[in-house]
Amino acid sequence: MIANKKIKQKHTVFHNVFVVEKCKMNVYSLLSSTKVSTEVATQPNKGVSLSNAVTTEQIVIVDIAASTKEQAVRELAERLLAEGRITEIEPYLEAVAKREEHFPTGIEGGIAIPHAQSDYVVTPSVAVATSATGIDFGADDGPSNLIFLIAAPAKGEGNAHLEILAKLARKVMNEEFRESLRAEKSAAKIAEIITREVQG
Repeated sequence: MIANKKIKQKHTVFHNVFVVEKCKMNVYSLLSSTKVSTEVATQPNKGVSLSNAVTTEQIVIVDIAASTKEQAVRELAERLLAEGRITEIEPYLEAVAKREEHFPTGIEGGIAIPHAQSDYVVTPSVAVATSATGIDFGADDGPSNLIFLIAAPAKGEGNAHLEILAKLARKVMNEEFRESLRAEKSAAKIAEIITREVQG
């Protein structure tokens, strides 16, 4: 009985290591599709310097009702529009969809990071949604229950889009970080965590 328990524990450890390594590989693939080097993604913790908080509670949706990636991205984009972070929703959604066509933004570990730069983005932002059932963003291991929609201006704020993407990619490789967001039911707290980890 004890031997079986030890074998089971070893299998669990091996599985967890495998999931982490697969998550890293998917993150690096996502970064390479947007010309962010793996060196940038794995640099020591350094905040992204921006003039405004990237996430506020108004652009966080806890337990989103959307069942498709298109619905989820639209709902998050609507929050961005309502907060004046983007000026037009349709052109921005087209930019996100175009990026999604080239490379799925779902990565293993239950994560999706749809993103785009656009002239219709006013403020670099990360809109966040959690999903109890998960939404298919093309990840190999199934639906994503943490969705981060990145919106960055086509001009200004330096390389905000790439910097935010790289910083987020670093964090989502941390299982503790992922689980803390999944368990959180406060939009304000989620916004605080994201802003601190990306800009802190």
